[in-house]
Amino acid sequence: MRGSVYTFKIPQVEGGATVSIKVIWSQKLLYHEGQFSLNVPFSFPAFVNPVGKKISKREKILLNVSSGVGKEILCKSTSHALKELRREVGKMGFLYDAEVLTWSSADFSFSYNVYSKDLFGGVLLQSPLLRDIDDRQMFCFYLFPGNNQSMKAFRKEVIFIIDISGSMKGGPFESAKNGLLSSLQKLNPEDSFNIIAFKMDTYLFSSVMEQATEEAIIEATRWLNDKLTADGGTNILGPLKQAIKLLAETTNSIPVIFLITDGAVEDERDICNFVKGYLPSGGSISLRISTFGIGTYCNHHFLRMLAQIGRGHFDTAYDADSVDFRMQKLFTTASSIILADITVDALEHLDSLELLPFCIPDLSRGSPLIVSGRYSGNFPDPVKISGTLADMRKFTIDLKAQKTKDLPFDRVVGRRQIDLLTANAWLSGSKELEQKVGMDCVVVVMCVIIVSSCKPNSIDLLLRCRLQK
Repeated sequence: MRGSVYTFKIPQVEGGATVSIKVIWSQKLLYHEGQFSLNVPFSFPAFVNPVGKKISKREKILLNVSSGVGKEILCKSTSHALKELRREVGKMGFLYDAEVLTWSSADFSFSYNVYSKDLFGGVLLQSPLLRDIDDRQMFCFYLFPGNNQSMKAFRKEVIFIIDISGSMKGGPFESAKNGLLSSLQKLNPEDSFNIIAFKMDTYLFSSVMEQATEEAIIEATRWLNDKLTADGGTNILGPLKQAIKLLAETTNSIPVIFLITDGAVEDERDICNFVKGYLPSGGSISLRISTFGIGTYCNHHFLRMLAQIGRGHFDTAYDADSVDFRMQKLFTTASSIILADITVDALEHLDSLELLPFCIPDLSRGSPLIVSGRYSGNFPDPVKISGTLADMRKFTIDLKAQKTKDLPFDRVVGRRQIDLLTANAWLSGSKELEQKVGMDCVVVVMCVIIVSSCKPNSIDLLLRCRLQK
């Protein structure tokens, strides 16, 4: 919620008039150990309260929960006194309505569980919007890890590749180093790791993979603190090739590369194409690559695409204060894989398919898996999902497909699809794909305008704000 502040004038307001402002935005629900949580800004500074006579004011929150799954929702906590209005399977409605003398000083928070001991999921289908230039049907399938703590995560062989070029000097390097050290603490003793630091040259913590023992982690901490200084240029391909070579003989575990950088290099497309060419030659469980960008100067399209090719995850931190937390969160997701090499049989029988991301990621213990796209043809029901468990056994599950009208697909997956398509357009250089991304952006903006019921003068403002954002 650290975006820019947008201001606009309301002309010709007469005395006694009521001014109503509607603000619409979308944000992700946080997910942790089977619990979803939402936090919406709802605290107001004291100076918004009129001075002098206490005037009664009304606060009102209408909350509709639609989980998208046919399982019971269990409300866990809430910051305000909510009254339950309705309850159905997978859906709930609440209302908070109060007369107050001063505006709220607490943000609105709400959390709930969708209880299931075992892994579960579903498939949602929806027709295109009226103003959509793409007339293909939309789909979204999801998998949740459930609450079964006995489902083991894969053993890991992890190589951290950390940027120590001149632009990382000071706060960025210290924050990235702290995040890396915190991530090391999350490894299990049976896991192994290594660290490659890079600028124009590369520096290896060890010539071989090290077991994640307490002694090895202490030695790695000493090496990071005493042996490395941030200066010089940036060369990503060299350390990436070294890491791939070190992980080439991995068996019965998942090899993971975790790239951390704040810069951009000229051969980014060559790097993506090199990794794309290498991965098909891997074993049954091939290399996974996750990427983490620091600041605004690194090429986020490159990092997102590299993670997409590597069936990994991508995140970024725009300020040094959030680097440690976001790095640990990303690493936890990338390294707690419980189901790998996931395939969907239904996708093979469609007339046309656009899958985002185009490589289906793994399912991690701490994060649901969501894949969306467009299709033509008949979507089968049920949909068979297959994958590999940590003990190398095959796992299959049948998911029910259901058509839905009350879930705003355009806002749930719109931003994510635009980000992925933009990365694909960057790598391919396709003008056709660039135009598609542009049209998808317009469709998302137009959907927000329709919901907002804006007047003509406000539409121009909303369009500019959304496109700038």
